[in-house]
Amino acid sequence: MLGNADLIELVALRRALHRRPEIAGEEAQTAATISAALQHLQPDQIITGLGGHGVAAVFDSGVAGPTVLFRAELDALPIQELNDLDWLSEISGKGHLCGHDGHMVMLLALGRLIARKPVSRGRVVLMFQPAEEDGSGAKAVVADPAFEAIKPDWAFAIHNEPGRPFGFVATCPGLINCASQGLEIRLTGKTAHAADPEDGVSPAMAVSKLIPALTALGQGKGLDDDFARVTLTHVQMGVPSFGIAPGEAVIFATLRTTQDSAMADLAARAKTIATECADADGLQVSFQVHDDFAASINHPDAYAVAVKAMKAIGVPHGTEGVPMRASEDFGVFGWGAKAAMLCLGPGNDHAALHNPDYDFADDLIPIGAAIYERIARDLLG
Repeated sequence: MLGNADLIELVALRRALHRRPEIAGEEAQTAATISAALQHLQPDQIITGLGGHGVAAVFDSGVAGPTVLFRAELDALPIQELNDLDWLSEISGKGHLCGHDGHMVMLLALGRLIARKPVSRGRVVLMFQPAEEDGSGAKAVVADPAFEAIKPDWAFAIHNEPGRPFGFVATCPGLINCASQGLEIRLTGKTAHAADPEDGVSPAMAVSKLIPALTALGQGKGLDDDFARVTLTHVQMGVPSFGIAPGEAVIFATLRTTQDSAMADLAARAKTIATECADADGLQVSFQVHDDFAASINHPDAYAVAVKAMKAIGVPHGTEGVPMRASEDFGVFGWGAKAAMLCLGPGNDHAALHNPDYDFADDLIPIGAAIYERIARDLLG
């Protein structure tokens, strides 16, 4: 059990992490801070540099048994924080506005509990992964050769989710987070003087056709197997001038499905439409993929383990508000393990994730740690 001294130290560390946010791929100092905190817990092994700046701590009982991985994220967001806090972000344009600072400390709290009372079989792995926000981190960690030595049988994660009552956990078997992909479409023609647009090749008509055509590819609402949604998030054409007819345009579209296999089909259809519109107007077209997230699927066995643990310690839970359209790259850990994501509420009126006035609710730390510990004890003794 965590004591008052633990909670004071853990909250102080959470707020220190909040002050020094690092975005995806840049988490070197955050990883160093986590590694230093882990050293005090004396795990059997600390692995650094996993998939970039990832850090893993291994608590090995020395007795044969399953490996249970618990995941937190290292990265912050490229958003300017707007809060009146003593621990406000000190890095301009960057902020822990998704709660990853709190998730890290939740995992460190679990580490304290396991260090004091080791499990009786198998291994506990605390995985601090990089680059969750752009969907690249979990894939890089799993692809890292060093990950093979700690490959889990079970994987669990907790993400705080505003809009839910404080301390309430929403989760469900099956789909928990959608797959998504950011598709950048670039149309290239030729600029011209605005007085003589016929001398150039403008993407204007192609853009006007693409906007409704892409949106029409997916407007689904219910999260069934056929769900698809395309959201246009950015359109730019030419330069802000009245004297130049445009020669280039860029469209950002976020594609969303409930299945990884359906994502490939949706992306192919979007590219076909863009290519046809470009060809019709004599434009070149190119594509680039960003923020590529796999679907997160809760294994029924992992879901059952989590529910049993929450019942045992009296944590309220249910399926309200899940699955979600939002994406999370934790699903990658479920490719090789029985995995489950839990959505922990900080309060119905709490600021939303990715908002400039968001801050993690520190009172969630002992709740998350208790859920994690009970899962570990149930699986590993």
